[in-house]
Amino acid sequence: MMRTTKFFPLLFACMGLISCKSSQLKQTPLPEIGMVKVAILYPNGEDKTFDMAYYEKTHMPMVAGLLGKNLKFYEIDKGIAGRTPNDKVPFVAIGYFYCYDVVEYNKAIAQNRDAIVNDIKKYTNIQPVIQISEIQQWRYNKATKE
Repeated sequence: MMRTTKFFPLLFACMGLISCKSSQLKQTPLPEIGMVKVAILYPNGEDKTFDMAYYEKTHMPMVAGLLGKNLKFYEIDKGIAGRTPNDKVPFVAIGYFYCYDVVEYNKAIAQNRDAIVNDIKKYTNIQPVIQISEIQQWRYNKATKE
């Protein structure tokens, strides 16, 4: 009986350590040099509306699904401030798609243009500005802790 009572605390300790280590193994998505970054910017302005919940839960996942395996990951930014505390936020939201191939991205968007445009009307009255860029470089800040 004495051996069993010593075994269980050791087993639980090992399980705890293993679960901590496995949670650290999760990789955050990182862009790669040469990838395509599509930025969808929603400029702020008088009488502009934007439903962030719909954008997060419905629109972006829908478009991500249309992009398929060409999409590595996507991001959503919510504008909270301008350059200074007194400046209005220039963009209420910015969405980003990180894709492997611009031709495949354009093909998927063109094939589903009507569905995408019709869905935009469900969360905003803002005409988005689109910029497609090629990632040239990214670096970690060596001054921060990992």
